[in-house]
Amino acid sequence: MTTPRAVIDTSVLYAGLYSANGASFQILSLIEERRLTPVLSTTLLFEYEEVLTRGHEELGLSENDIEDVLNGFCKRGDNRRIHFLWRPHLRDVKDDHVLELAVAAGGVDILTHNIKDFDAADTFGIRVLPPSAALREFR
Repeated sequence: MTTPRAVIDTSVLYAGLYSANGASFQILSLIEERRLTPVLSTTLLFEYEEVLTRGHEELGLSENDIEDVLNGFCKRGDNRRIHFLWRPHLRDVKDDHVLELAVAAGGVDILTHNIKDFDAADTFGIRVLPPSAALREFR
């Protein structure tokens, strides 16, 4: 059986690091256990770094902790180069790179808490799921 792959939106990463009680944390645990492969791009990693650095105090993370999180994603992830740009396509242009990454990876799911921000993803055959729905499918 192949390991499922998905693009993990920054909202899920942040929520999973903020609290160990929710579905986002369980998604991160699946990645840690190599039961879910995050699909990554350089742009997404830079976004992760920027958001985690900005929220480091609220998350209780040091600079080294953030580096460890990002390195862990890189070691477990499927890094993709994006060779096309359709921007703008989504309501929030800052999310277009996430959609482009899901398409570049062959149509993998996007896991996010911001479902409405990806309303045009179905045009490309991309499913957008909250972490709780993804967990039901990945287990």
